[in-house]
Amino acid sequence: MMHPHTELRFINESIGYGVFATRFIPKGTITWILDELDQKFDEFYFISLDPLLRERLLKYCYRDELGQYILCWDIARYVNHSFHSNCMATPYKFELAVRDIYPGEELTDDYGYFNLDKPFYCFPEPGTDRTRVMPDDILHYYREWDQKAADAMQSFNWVQQPLKHLLERKYIDKVHAIALGQEKMDSILACYFDRTAQFKAVS
Repeated sequence: MMHPHTELRFINESIGYGVFATRFIPKGTITWILDELDQKFDEFYFISLDPLLRERLLKYCYRDELGQYILCWDIARYVNHSFHSNCMATPYKFELAVRDIYPGEELTDDYGYFNLDKPFYCFPEPGTDRTRVMPDDILHYYREWDQKAADAMQSFNWVQQPLKHLLERKYIDKVHAIALGQEKMDSILACYFDRTAQFKAVS
């Protein structure tokens, strides 16, 4: 579920739609959280689909650490990519604002932590020489992403959290301890889907 202070807006013909803040969303706020309405599809189901349906599903899904395709039921599926994203995934099935997001600003993710099935070619962005997202980007950028998420968690208890009540029970104590500085945050590497391990298991 997306943060309630967001809305879908049309950007242009090249990009299509995006998700924008309607109010100030401070650093450390949960901007999205997995909920029970989000759909999960295993790879066998995905492969069984008509190619046209498979293509549409792939466009709007991400893959979790188990390789499941996750299709968000709300406007979360329209969050666009940026190499300078203001949101960051965590191993606890939610995303954080890693900097203050102002009214009218677009919420963005780096698709590098979404376990893409194939490279995603991007519009050029200033301040980076990256031009495409690769399925294994998380293995190369996790240290940078871990630091951003850890910094944002320092503000977790000091901002309003309208989505906090949707935390999965198994993560509540851990997230609480991290926010208090009592435990270290787990690496985003925990979100990585290892296709090599999957192949070995099948063979």
